[in-house]
Amino acid sequence: MALFTRDSIDRLRDSIDMVELVGTKTDLRRVGTRWTGLCPFHDERTPSFSVNSEEKLFYCFGCQAKGDAFGFVEQSEGLDFRESLEFLADRYGVELQLENDDPQAELRRKHKQRLHALLDRTATYYAKFLWDSKEAEPARAYLAERGLGEEVLRDFRVGYSPSAGNRLTAGAQRDGFTMQELVSAGLAQRGQDRFRGRIMFPLANSRGRVLGFGARAMAGSDGPKYLNTSENEIYHKGRQLFGIDQARAHAAKSGRIVVVEGYTDVLALHQAGIRESVAIMGTALTAEQMAELGRAAPLVVLALDADQSGQEAMVRAAQHGNVDLRAVEMPAGSDPADLLAGGGGEELTQLLNGSIAMIQFQVRRLLADADLDTPVGRDRALEEARGLIDAAQPAMRQQLIREVADRLDVPVSSVELSLRAPAATAPRFTRTPEPALPAGASAGEVAFRAEREFLARCLASGDLGREYLARPTDEQLSSEATRRARGYLLQHFDDPLAGLSEEDPVAPLVFDIVHAAEEHPPSSEPLLQMSILQLERRRLEREIRRAAHEGDHSRQSALAAAEQRVRGELDEVMGQTA
Repeated sequence: MALFTRDSIDRLRDSIDMVELVGTKTDLRRVGTRWTGLCPFHDERTPSFSVNSEEKLFYCFGCQAKGDAFGFVEQSEGLDFRESLEFLADRYGVELQLENDDPQAELRRKHKQRLHALLDRTATYYAKFLWDSKEAEPARAYLAERGLGEEVLRDFRVGYSPSAGNRLTAGAQRDGFTMQELVSAGLAQRGQDRFRGRIMFPLANSRGRVLGFGARAMAGSDGPKYLNTSENEIYHKGRQLFGIDQARAHAAKSGRIVVVEGYTDVLALHQAGIRESVAIMGTALTAEQMAELGRAAPLVVLALDADQSGQEAMVRAAQHGNVDLRAVEMPAGSDPADLLAGGGGEELTQLLNGSIAMIQFQVRRLLADADLDTPVGRDRALEEARGLIDAAQPAMRQQLIREVADRLDVPVSSVELSLRAPAATAPRFTRTPEPALPAGASAGEVAFRAEREFLARCLASGDLGREYLARPTDEQLSSEATRRARGYLLQHFDDPLAGLSEEDPVAPLVFDIVHAAEEHPPSSEPLLQMSILQLERRRLEREIRRAAHEGDHSRQSALAAAEQRVRGELDEVMGQTA
């Protein structure tokens, strides 16, 4: 990449008004020969930030941030050195010259400058049309219904494209732009305006230069809901982050950048004061976008929609690494804009502040998608989690082990034992309807043992068993499979296999329970009581683990006391069975 000449950099430095530049980020007042104010790089109540207007230098006595005008832009805007030069050149109208520049490169640069000027002109035109035209009244109403105010819409230069005629192309040509330039900028095709009757979202780079547009159709319109600028010589979707120009300074100060999916999500977040927010405009997060996010802030927080595509996008993002990547667990069926529109600003703030490490999100996602209603499904989930857990740092590894144990309803020691075993020799599920399982049973089998044992005992114990089969609550049965099996057995207690269809998902488990019951003698009432108390003890153990994970110590203590009472009852009943 060619370097800018020293002369042009010096001319740029001379043209900068340091007080005016810094004044865009913090209020300054003159004290003697210097200017002072609150530091824009850290929170403080007493001014410790100083600007030397003659030497064009700054220094903070609080956080020790310092530098010249170029360094100030780098730190405040989240730009690298070259980008800071270009940012300031645009601001102060100085042309930067390149060393050893060839004539063809100069022509290409001037051509791109023309396209940038055309796109900037177009953004201004669309924004004016949104606010001034009668045609755009439904668009203004729609944006207001989404809870978006005029201030944030104007900040992002949101606009509207006329539905009829070629008003954009005609006006641009009158201003000296050619049809070829309109086509190259993605604004025209086949001699016609490309965007008609749509809400227009300018897509700018980190320096605020408009590169293209995202266009949303109004309800009832023909064509796709969203239509973006096509890939061209200056616009590349895989590099684009909507709102990066507005967010980068706030991200640099806060140390984090929040990533959402859509345009209105970003607008709603900025309006709510979460101004370090950008959108990926879809579900694909590329390595180039991740690199841009990493330049903006050391912490990247993904708050994508709670639907499947949004969740999968967060998992795929982990492949690009090299940043502190965290994920937000959004409520099902919601996105950030929905939460804010429904008055959930505080909830969204808590969700963002409670973001979790990406590896933890991946494990939770894996467990959420797993079939936990069968032992083989739980074993498969544990096997898939092994690689993620093994790759985690020690502290996170222990937390993940506890989460997996809680979700699979097995002791932590069972998960640790499975993780230590080689993958090829790890205990696997075998369909053996034995009421008492061998010591080497898999983690999935351990989770089902007490519940299948209880169901089999009840089925083998006549009317007394029927009565006890109805006693447990759903919470005392840890899986949907055993809950469904219990319900089926209550309805078909006298002959459970008579109407059992092989296509019924509950059939394999019922079949196993029936055959296990055939090996059982009828159980006494104390033995059935003991089985229910064991189910209750396991339920309390699950709740205690959850309370410990959530840090709810008072609930944890109450549950522990309840567990001790159940243990006492168990000891008493066991004495009756001796």
